[in-house]
Amino acid sequence: MKLDTFNKMTEPFKPTPLMPVLFLGHGSPMNAIEDNEFVQGFKRIALQIPKPNAILCISAHWETRGTYVTAMENPPTIHDFGGFPKALFEVQYPAPGSPDLAKETQSLIHKADIKLDDKWGLDHGAWSVIKHLYPDADIPVVQMSLDYFQNPLYHYELARELQSLRQKGVLIIGSGNMVHNLGMVEWKRLNETYGFDWAMEANDKMKQFILNDDHPSLIHFSKQGKAFQMAIPSAEHYLPLLYALALKNPNEPVAFFNDKPVAGSLTMTSVKIG
Repeated sequence: MKLDTFNKMTEPFKPTPLMPVLFLGHGSPMNAIEDNEFVQGFKRIALQIPKPNAILCISAHWETRGTYVTAMENPPTIHDFGGFPKALFEVQYPAPGSPDLAKETQSLIHKADIKLDDKWGLDHGAWSVIKHLYPDADIPVVQMSLDYFQNPLYHYELARELQSLRQKGVLIIGSGNMVHNLGMVEWKRLNETYGFDWAMEANDKMKQFILNDDHPSLIHFSKQGKAFQMAIPSAEHYLPLLYALALKNPNEPVAFFNDKPVAGSLTMTSVKIG
């Protein structure tokens, strides 16, 4: 779909049935070019939801002072990693952007002064997974940054202000990992599905909190004990989960997929809401 066609269809944004929300455990950038069980999980989940008018992605890999949304018409594919094969750096995901969605997002949020960005693009937290959901790159994608100066409750409350986008055909995706401790990854076993005891304990407790709608325990994860401290040594991969959960309505169904650990200290657990 051409960008001008999209803008004509969605300006102003028209009401649609309530879109689901996704949290995607993105894991290694290599998932972008591999065909493994997690990639197959991403492909299957795309078949279970309506094709969106646009995507708003909150990625672990765009941290800023303040909050920004990408507002360019053609966001570049950012290869924000090193030490991987040349084939990975050659991947392009030429999805259009949407200045209209960026401005709509900016207008909805009152908790922060959202700024429009024309320098970022799509980092691997976004394109490495979205390319499997929508390989034709025909759906506009906008990214929103994480303000690394703010606490988890701030992010959760900010995300709640995005709720109306779900009724305008916008698929909101949080991309990170529930358990993400790179310092303890067993790199020689990166393709093996196993988890350390503390990683499995934290992941299982997170899932139980999600199923029980116990969002306060997830927001205040630092109070949940040693396993959580090891699972979340820094919050950037965890916060996108809070963005997804903040958008859940009472009694909405929740489903887990790609629910496996890798290399000891990462989990690929992903969540579909709605």
